[in-house]
Amino acid sequence: MTTARPRLEKITADNVLDACRLEVAPEQRRFVAPVAQSLAEAYVHPDLAWPRLICDGERAVGFVMAYFDLAFDFDAGVPDAPKRSGLWRLAVAAGEQGRGYGRFAVGAVNEEIRRRGGTVSTVTWKPGEGGPEEFYLRLGFRKRGLTDDGEYLGDMELN
Repeated sequence: MTTARPRLEKITADNVLDACRLEVAPEQRRFVAPVAQSLAEAYVHPDLAWPRLICDGERAVGFVMAYFDLAFDFDAGVPDAPKRSGLWRLAVAAGEQGRGYGRFAVGAVNEEIRRRGGTVSTVTWKPGEGGPEEFYLRLGFRKRGLTDDGEYLGDMELN
């Protein structure tokens, strides 16, 4: 039996509960918000958030949320500061990790950024043992420094 190619699906009334049931490994919970919180943020920021369910066949295996063309407050004093696009949230279910779903989701977000005319993808992550830093660095993000919230900011040129 072959596994279907992963795909992203819009969050709908038919799959929202599948999305909310997704949980990362217990030791990762301090690094990523619950999917329900992410969906609440998407609901109150519909002009910014791009939430998607990561599916493999009929199974929900993860959640990703991106943003596009957002100007950040900390760039307000920088003339001609570019708007940013990138990964807002990523959660792959505990039992589904290590199968390429996170890599697939980041690639899909980067393709959407390109489709919208963007050339750089950004991500932030909480530092700490067992966190996502190595994953993002292996994908090609470069660590740029700390945000006001104490998270690392990384970016990747999209060619």
